[in-house]
Amino acid sequence: MKYSRTILHWINDKETQSDSNKWFEKINPADGKVLAQVTRGNMEDASYAVKTATMNFYEWRNMSVVNRADILRRAVRIMEDRKEEIATIVHSETGKSMKDALGEVYGSIELGYFYAGEGRRFYGKVVPSSVSNRISMIVREPVGVCVLIVPANTPIANITWKTFPALLCGNTAILKASKDAPYTALWLAKILKEAGLTSGVFSVLQGMGEEIGNALVEDERVSLVSFTGSLEVGRNIQRKAGLRFAKVSLELGGKNPLVVCDDTNLERVVNFTISSAFSNAGQRCAAGSRIIILSSVYENFRKLLLKKTKQLKVGVLDSDDFGPVINESQLLAIIKAVKMAKARGAKIIYGGNRLLDVPHRNGFYFEPTIIEDVSPDDEISQAELFGPVTCLYKAKDLNEAIELANNSLYGLTAAIHTSSIHRIQEFIKRIQTGVISVNGPTFGSEPHMPFGGVKNSGNGSREPGLEALDIYSNIKTIYIKHDPNYI
Repeated sequence: MKYSRTILHWINDKETQSDSNKWFEKINPADGKVLAQVTRGNMEDASYAVKTATMNFYEWRNMSVVNRADILRRAVRIMEDRKEEIATIVHSETGKSMKDALGEVYGSIELGYFYAGEGRRFYGKVVPSSVSNRISMIVREPVGVCVLIVPANTPIANITWKTFPALLCGNTAILKASKDAPYTALWLAKILKEAGLTSGVFSVLQGMGEEIGNALVEDERVSLVSFTGSLEVGRNIQRKAGLRFAKVSLELGGKNPLVVCDDTNLERVVNFTISSAFSNAGQRCAAGSRIIILSSVYENFRKLLLKKTKQLKVGVLDSDDFGPVINESQLLAIIKAVKMAKARGAKIIYGGNRLLDVPHRNGFYFEPTIIEDVSPDDEISQAELFGPVTCLYKAKDLNEAIELANNSLYGLTAAIHTSSIHRIQEFIKRIQTGVISVNGPTFGSEPHMPFGGVKNSGNGSREPGLEALDIYSNIKTIYIKHDPNYI
């Protein structure tokens, strides 16, 4: 399909130009060309969207959860029928291959079916009461107007991850689209309308976080803010929304360790390391950016990793391993971080440069990069880069490996590769992360499982899975007393 040359808001079931009459350019990261002009939202647009969501909340919340789930199911079926269409949009906006874009779409479809199914399992609780002739129960109720703020690394997955549970629970939702994936969000809004979603229940706003995003977060009518993105922005959202005790769900990234023990198949581990570090151009909150190897196998592992990394192909084709980073600003930040690490004594053993040959020169491509001889406390060891860069560290034994793994501001995911059940159990017990992978990559969440981290990786919330329903619902406790004398 053709990518739209003009991208607008979606408010009250209509494409709407911003009140600001300003625009920004959506650039194709694969070739640096302008894909579209996107309306640039402002405070007035945000206020209008919140007003619309507020006005339509009670009609939507009063619809049975089974009926809401049926609408989601219809939307997912449309997605399934038009999967090539949305994959093409994701491919255009991110520069990832069609193969990878389709993989992301399939994941979103599975997520949608999961939440549609939960409409018939929207359980509360009935529990015994200590008081005679009294019933105690707990039911779920919608929170209200929800603001959903997403990044562009996996655009359709990020959007559905928040939108589907928010709508299922009876909330109205306003999605602040990523400026780097504006059309993906608009496409989903149209699909939801086609599926029969009540007017005004779901809106999409385009623009900059510091402008329209802040306006949404600060609006007193917004009951919940769910954000995936940077630590700095997450802290700002927590401060602003927290002042009025709005619900806040934050997933703020990671600096994820992958531990390589000396009793595992190194060839197999290298493959998982490559996918953890470099797939999706390293643009995963769960990317494996710290590889911790026991000393006795360090040199052999390093040799195999270099060999495999040198074979990687960078580009937009299905035969390529990964594509560009999402925008030039991100690319320049990666270049700067690698240069600074090198100046402080780190050794770049592979990569480290922007790709400037003919096929890549106009896009935002960075070589797969491996760094060693870097301090665990160095900035590049601690800061999330969101690019195809990983660092190697040597540990004398598992105890030291776990200490290195926990030496991070973040605690999102971690992986260990070993054949020892004793090492596995000790790692699980001691590692400070929200997600653990044993003998696999650092990424790979499933729709029915909670995802989130500890420390600076978030505020303890978990999406998706059943746990997301706790975020997008309020709990109401009910006591019903009866008197047998009146029967």
